Amino acid sequence: MLDVRRLYMLKTVAARGSITAAAHSLSLTAGAVSQQLAALRADVGVDLLRPDGRTVALTEAGRVLLEHADRILRAMEEAESAIAAVKGTVGATATLAALPSTVARIVAPALTALAVRHPQLTVTCSLTDQAQLRELALGTVDVVLGQRYHHTPDATPGGIDVSPLLDDPLLVVTAADRGDDRPVALRELAAHDLAVPPPTTECGQAVLQGCRRAGFTPVPRYLTADIAAQLTLVRAGLATALVPRTALDPDASGIRTAPIADHPIRRVLFAATRHTGNANPTTTAVIAALRTAAQDGGRAACPPPDRV
Repeated sequence: MLDVRRLYMLKTVAARGSITAAAHSLSLTAGAVSQQLAALRADVGVDLLRPDGRTVALTEAGRVLLEHADRILRAMEEAESAIAAVKGTVGATATLAALPSTVARIVAPALTALAVRHPQLTVTCSLTDQAQLRELALGTVDVVLGQRYHHTPDATPGGIDVSPLLDDPLLVVTAADRGDDRPVALRELAAHDLAVPPPTTECGQAVLQGCRRAGFTPVPRYLTADIAAQLTLVRAGLATALVPRTALDPDASGIRTAPIADHPIRRVLFAATRHTGNANPTTTAVIAALRTAAQDGGRAACPPPDRV
């Protein structure tokens, strides 16, 4: 009989591209993973992996087995969710992957609320912009607090349920002694020294596409995805930035914010889980806390009426 843990290792190696990367994500040694994969190869009697440059790739037999492994692993998760739904109680552990820009307004308030409502639940949180939905599909996290920018393709993998939390616009951020609070036409930023994320990031791509819709291609003075670094440059009067509203402290000193008047750039913040036929009480509780925090944080981050 095939060992489910070995099937999961095969899936992880296929997703990571190498035994070393898979071992790192599984908190195992490369030797341990290789040993388990060798045992799986002996179980099926055919090679499952082949060298592919510096990485490994699935053989035809490996692809066939992985298709079945995916169904087996999904069935196991369905069974676990069904039992959890029958029990109807929030569990002891959950893992959350979230964007760093959501920590202050959403993640921290949500985790605080969960600690009060479900003191037995320990949530381990990974703060990253990288490959969150892939990690969710692999099963390394239970819930993702992610983002998708308007006017960009939806790259949600199959088998993932997405629940929108908040529509979060980017604001034009300048030094407090520069400009005013009126809405800014995006085309005006063509004359500014911009601090924006690299175009290899989701936000950087959204800014680039938004500026092109407004009739110009930005030539940034500063490239950084670090919002704190962007705001430091802004406060110094060196740059103008485009920053998601929920990533800004409305009481922050030294900066001035204004909405984009004509070609808004917005991201949708969402909570994502793996699809199951039965709602898992633990992930449901985490998403409910994120939703409440997003709604409260979104209202708190809105500028007062006389600034709009």
